[in-house]
Amino acid sequence: MKIAIAGTGYVGLVTAACLADKGHDVTCVDINEEKIRLLNEGIVPIYEPGLEPLIQRNGVRLRFTTNDVEAYQRAEVIMIAVGTPPQPDGSVRLDDVWGALRRIAGAAERDCLVVIKSTVPVGTGDEAARFLAENGRPEVKFDVVSNPEFLSQGTAVRDTLQAPRIVLGVDSDRAERVMKELYAPFALPYVVTDRRSAEMIKYAANVFLALKISYINEIANVCELVGADIQAVAEGIGMDPRIGRRFLRAGVGYGGSCLPKDANALYSLAASHGYSLKTVWAAIDVNEKQKWKLLDKARLHIGDFRNRTVAVLGAAFKPGTDDVRESPALANIERLIAEGAVVRVWDPAALGHVSRRFGDAVVCCETIEEAIRGADVCFIFTEWPAVLQFDLHCYKTLMKTPLVVDGRNCYDPKAAEAAGLIYESIGRPVGHRQLKVDRAVDVLQCASAAFFHKQSE
Repeated sequence: MKIAIAGTGYVGLVTAACLADKGHDVTCVDINEEKIRLLNEGIVPIYEPGLEPLIQRNGVRLRFTTNDVEAYQRAEVIMIAVGTPPQPDGSVRLDDVWGALRRIAGAAERDCLVVIKSTVPVGTGDEAARFLAENGRPEVKFDVVSNPEFLSQGTAVRDTLQAPRIVLGVDSDRAERVMKELYAPFALPYVVTDRRSAEMIKYAANVFLALKISYINEIANVCELVGADIQAVAEGIGMDPRIGRRFLRAGVGYGGSCLPKDANALYSLAASHGYSLKTVWAAIDVNEKQKWKLLDKARLHIGDFRNRTVAVLGAAFKPGTDDVRESPALANIERLIAEGAVVRVWDPAALGHVSRRFGDAVVCCETIEEAIRGADVCFIFTEWPAVLQFDLHCYKTLMKTPLVVDGRNCYDPKAAEAAGLIYESIGRPVGHRQLKVDRAVDVLQCASAAFFHKQSE
């Protein structure tokens, strides 16, 4: 099948490579000339495990261009996979979506499906269908389909080839038939519905994950107060098949290009219809507060950060990607700089983004050892394998003060303290914090006893 894809970001490139790998003829089009130049030279401009060899293997069936006519003129299926960045009010900006639609309307010369993979507000597909009907060539019939993606950076290739479902929002039998023909080589289950429901599925799925993350982080905060272990708690509730284990890892909150944007967008969408999504707002609020937990923990030991040497391990919002969008690490780096800290940053994939954003205000380090040498405190924001496997004794040996504040619970607290570290993590009170915890438990027990005594009077 002859396919065109608008956009060469994470979604566009991964989708294009996977469709080409299944035998389709795919042309990617982008207005960014530099991106297209790099791709035509065999250089993949994003970090995504498994993507580069997949593109190289399918070079015969995969092309890159800035020419709209070349891409859209004879395409049977045109996919829109452009960015929909957030706006200050929480809604998303659709300029790139409408730009792609305008170019498609002007260039397409045969009947085709226009498939929106970008995450867009409910109703966008219907508006796109009206736009194409009014602005496209009179002899061309456009069918608009909502086909949301559910990719996670770092596992996007696998998530495409082994997806748990393919969601199709269609309004005609022809659109359903062509989409099923397109995806037939994947042999995956379908959810076939109308466009608006498909658009809502995308938001509802992503925001539910945000809710789980914020929930487990709140439980972790309570665990610290009462002396419970969040990892044991998460394991215990995650074994319940109604809950599941995934997205129950306590930490410093979610980031990336999807969950923060989609949570705000869904809340904004509901608010525009006069409805307040209180659970979603709570998740957003918890996540905003959670990202500052590490700084608060460090201040208990060192006071302020002025003239302190601070090591930051991990800048990407999660391992397996160079994406720093909405990364808790970057927000904390910005605050540390503002408070007068000397900041050293290590990340195996995202240092280029850090350097472009902060310039000479931070020191970018090639190794963990370089980052922590002589440091007063080390913050862990991303659980890269190199961090998980790092020798704990090296913190003690290399740091000025072996204070490790771990936002991803990378290490066993007892092992960390045995290695001579002052170790803080999320939801796991141990050692030097236990006295504070015991006192907190006493306070809670006294308050509870007083409450029930009053009720019995």
